[in-house]
Amino acid sequence: MMKILIFSTAYLPFVAGAEVAIKELTDRLGSDIEFDLITARLNRKLKKEERIGTVNIYRIGVGVPFVDKLLVPFGGAIKVIKLNRKNHYDYFWCVMASFASGAAYIANWFQKKVPIILTLQEGDSENYLRFKWFGLIDLSWRLALTRASRLTAISNYLLDRAQRLGYKGESYLIPNGVDINKFENPISKSINPDSVTLITTSRLVEKNAVEDIIEALKPLPPTIKLKILGTGPLEKNLKFKIKNLKLEGRVELLGFVKQEDIPQHLHQADIFIRPSLSEGQGISFIEAMAAGLPVIATPIGGIPDFLHDGETGLFVEPKSPRLIAFQVQKLISDRVLHDKIVINAKRMVAEKYDWDLIAEDMKNRVFKPFL
Repeated sequence: MMKILIFSTAYLPFVAGAEVAIKELTDRLGSDIEFDLITARLNRKLKKEERIGTVNIYRIGVGVPFVDKLLVPFGGAIKVIKLNRKNHYDYFWCVMASFASGAAYIANWFQKKVPIILTLQEGDSENYLRFKWFGLIDLSWRLALTRASRLTAISNYLLDRAQRLGYKGESYLIPNGVDINKFENPISKSINPDSVTLITTSRLVEKNAVEDIIEALKPLPPTIKLKILGTGPLEKNLKFKIKNLKLEGRVELLGFVKQEDIPQHLHQADIFIRPSLSEGQGISFIEAMAAGLPVIATPIGGIPDFLHDGETGLFVEPKSPRLIAFQVQKLISDRVLHDKIVINAKRMVAEKYDWDLIAEDMKNRVFKPFL
């Protein structure tokens, strides 16, 4: 039985793309592989040790996010050395070049090196990755890449970035996916021009440009409304913008929505929009496609891997509310275009982004013995 120790700065109950990917993959591979996981505790209510699905979780820290992120590379390394003496891991699997991944690299300085698989999931902008924290994030990438025995990335954009920074080892494109059975809408629907619901699911942060969707509503008919799923530091600013534009009756901020409840919200909507300013890949786009929604997005980061303009979605330039409004009207008025995009996108998701297929790919190409 193969044994793998995972490193992720956050894990369930915190939910983002990386956390979802770990859960979906380990659920499917847990019968063939034993998984343990090192993460920051981040909340005092969370247990220091527990089992979730097929994974044994070891949380490092005191339950304070800022403190725990600083503690997890060092406290995690101590825990890693103890666990490795007992379990003799075949691989360390670092999900993102982040705080928790540091524990793997530090531990390898004090023991016989365990091969490291690094998975790039980052969705931050190039400027953020290069200059944030006085360049420390960029430095952490470079150090992580030099110590990775094998590399995976969720998009060609991230693979290309790793290669630009000098990575020359084994590398594989392993995207994030979707559980098609959970998101597929059993009812085929078309847009009713008299009642149209736009939807976005995202963190309320600058990079997701939710304010551009709100501004796009202004020139659109009052029969078109918007649902926003998610929380984040820009929530107050967005509420102010909604009020300032007199759109209170047309925009609904739903706040945090559990992952299992997202499909029903998508099924009740007509068009998915996220005009991202940066994106590693974006599970939310794939989920919307699986649910039968046409997607409007920007040609940024990893999005062009799956969104082809006029075929599997529609592109808009960043920071272009008027173009968002134009593309919404196009999807409403052009039934043939709408249906073509929905059909093509659903077919593509089934062929390339089903978690079952991705898990099998991960097992056969990435979790294989080193020669």
